[in-house]
Amino acid sequence: MIVVMKVGSPEDEVNRLMGEFKAWGLVPEKIVGRHKVVIGLVGETAELDPLQIQEASPWIEEVLRVEKPYKRASREYRNGEASEVLVPTPNGLVAFGEHHPLIVVAGPCSVENEEMIVETARRVQAAGAKFLRGGAFKPRTSPYAFQGHGESALNLLAAAREATGLGIITELMDAADLEPLAEIADVIQIGARNMQNFSLLKKVGAQDKPILLKRGMSATIEEWLMAAEYILAAGNPNVILCERGIRTFDSKYTRNTLDLAAIPVLRALTHLPIMIDPSHGTGKWEYVPSMALASIAAGADSLMIEVHPNPKKALSDGPQSLTPERFDSLMVEMAVIGKAVGRWAEEPAIAAV
Repeated sequence: MIVVMKVGSPEDEVNRLMGEFKAWGLVPEKIVGRHKVVIGLVGETAELDPLQIQEASPWIEEVLRVEKPYKRASREYRNGEASEVLVPTPNGLVAFGEHHPLIVVAGPCSVENEEMIVETARRVQAAGAKFLRGGAFKPRTSPYAFQGHGESALNLLAAAREATGLGIITELMDAADLEPLAEIADVIQIGARNMQNFSLLKKVGAQDKPILLKRGMSATIEEWLMAAEYILAAGNPNVILCERGIRTFDSKYTRNTLDLAAIPVLRALTHLPIMIDPSHGTGKWEYVPSMALASIAAGADSLMIEVHPNPKKALSDGPQSLTPERFDSLMVEMAVIGKAVGRWAEEPAIAAV
């Protein structure tokens, strides 16, 4: 249930109402929108009469029920407004969201050595990326495949950030690694295989680093949003959704089926920012540019693209990785589409912290 306050509602009145709602046994959450303040009410609201709530203050404009099972993640919970995720980086504050320029995240699937990760970071930053992706801990289908260098790779990501000022996005697989990983990561990634690891979602929801939540390989959109709800319900409002392809009946020509229809669907259902990963979505570097351009045209807020200085020698996911030169060319092409839809920043999309 949400309580929409009138424009210009006094802050003292909003705070008074929140105290009253707490006394009713509810959990009120104040959401400051672009034009209005909304109070979200979580708890046993089924028996509450909206008219009774409306009478609690002359400053209440309307009271609405949120019918979706994912309460906090629903667009309704913010009275139809999009949210933003603000991420402090060494270069400044970067904003993910519907009303901000497109944010590009780029880098290798896994961190292999310091020279490689620093070189890649410098190249993607020069091309316009704002975040470096790179796996320290890698979930692999085969137990014999390269699993990442683990905690030691976090130090290499830190070296890349120091050299470039890029923000760092890296994947968390085990709650035991949360503390050291959170010291380095600016955004913590929860991968497709852990999308419904509810105990892990609760753990990352209980800390304040932003979370990038990838869609599970066979997850419905509602299951995905319910996974986001676990993080939001635990207290962390900073969640970015990442579509990375789903498993369908045809895997002969692409690694996964990239669900670009999810962009307008999510835009209608949720206020959370939307990222697209065309690298995992296709599994072949030849198809990444087309899907990246299509993602921008469809309204994505961010793109995650794998880049490796020598894909043929990559320890993981080489076939879907662009070379730095191809990434440079793609960024030029993406700028054309991005400017056409009003989502491209001429200057770096960074503000002072």
